[in-house]
Amino acid sequence: MIAIVGRPNVGKSALFNRLVGRRIAIVHDEPGVTRDRIMAEMEWKGRSHTLVDTSGIGLAAGEQAADALERAALEQVELAVASAQVMILVVDIVQGLTPLDEMVADRLRRHGKPVVVAANKADHEGLDGDCAAFDRMGFAGCLPVSAIHGRGMGPLLRAVVDRLPKGVKGAEPAGGEGQPPMKIAIVGRPNVGKSSLTNALVGDQRVVVTPIPGTTRDAVDVPFELVHGGVRERYVLIDTAGLRKRRRVDDSIEFYSVKRAEESVQRCDLVVMVVDAESGVLEQDKKIGDLIQEHRKPCVVVVNKWDLVAPLVAAARKKGAGKAPRHGAAKPPPATLAEFGRWVQEQLFFLDYAPVVFASAASGYHLDRLLDAIRFVGAQMRQRVPTALLNRALREAVERRQPPSAAGTHLKLFYATQVDTTPPTFWLFVSRRELWTPVYGRFLASELRKAFGFEGCPLVLVPRPRRSGHGK
Repeated sequence: MIAIVGRPNVGKSALFNRLVGRRIAIVHDEPGVTRDRIMAEMEWKGRSHTLVDTSGIGLAAGEQAADALERAALEQVELAVASAQVMILVVDIVQGLTPLDEMVADRLRRHGKPVVVAANKADHEGLDGDCAAFDRMGFAGCLPVSAIHGRGMGPLLRAVVDRLPKGVKGAEPAGGEGQPPMKIAIVGRPNVGKSSLTNALVGDQRVVVTPIPGTTRDAVDVPFELVHGGVRERYVLIDTAGLRKRRRVDDSIEFYSVKRAEESVQRCDLVVMVVDAESGVLEQDKKIGDLIQEHRKPCVVVVNKWDLVAPLVAAARKKGAGKAPRHGAAKPPPATLAEFGRWVQEQLFFLDYAPVVFASAASGYHLDRLLDAIRFVGAQMRQRVPTALLNRALREAVERRQPPSAAGTHLKLFYATQVDTTPPTFWLFVSRRELWTPVYGRFLASELRKAFGFEGCPLVLVPRPRRSGHGK
């Protein structure tokens, strides 16, 4: 593990993105954009290493952080440094050595680990001589680099690998054997407990958690493993920024945070949508659900903070006030767990295929059920239906409800086959594609669910014109 550290606004995230070869961390001129430990794998000379981007260190040793966000971000830096074998100390060659650079160097020296100094923003050779100013920090040598232009990356990586402890030279790159880890995006409105849920699942303070909405900015990939039933399961949790209404995105940092969250939905295998039990399902929750449905992603809905609502539900049940919530209500009154669950599914009707789990990241309530739901939906989305069984189920569905017609001509369904998983995709060969309607497609999808499950998975039915030889 290699940690990138330094004071704010010296280009740590830009260097991180350059070394891993893709844009992961948000890069912005405003200091303090990065708050979490952001990790990614990089390869160098046939070996794999874990690179960690960190928040800027803006405090001298012994100073106290002014607010919860600053304290939490600094704790993430300390955790990254404690777990790293080598550190890259990034400085700004244009600004030169600053007192804060020296304070950061003092912090790193206390850990007694190898440090490579990268003098960033050396965009041309004329600046390389200014590296000598950083020798005062007491680390052997200083390398001029430019994260923006890619200058000096080779010498920097050679120096880093050479300083790895004896016997630690990086891992063999992952081969093609075995199933890749399931990528799970955790999405929702700001402050519904996405980061708390991530930390609770991995059993570590892996991402920053505060009561302040908008704490998470980057989409943070968190790998973790479990052994279940004697089988090792690999996952990557993607903690994302809260998705707000577009008109309420105030600045460019928040714009990129939301963009990263939306991209996480696109690249994940499964979405865990987090809803706040106290506030219920709001309009923005529905828009997030629509985004999940638009990208045709398998989904599990988690009603978080259930420990705060459960006493109200119990009190309502004791008084006999467990009435079903009013249709269309923005926030349901206390009711039974089953009624609350039905209300959530009613509000998120376009995600009616998604199971609903009531949980609490704070207390750990039902986290095991959440993992069970993720495993189950993961198995469902990889399911392949034999062609003979698929066509038998569709024939029975057509007998129950005739296809649409126009000018006395009925749509005829000749043959169907499954062509893909994640999402499960089916080609249906029909007589006249223009007679196909979304309503009939939803009916057939419902019948396929009754026959084969596919819980948590959207079904994609694609009508196609009859091919020669089918339906004769």
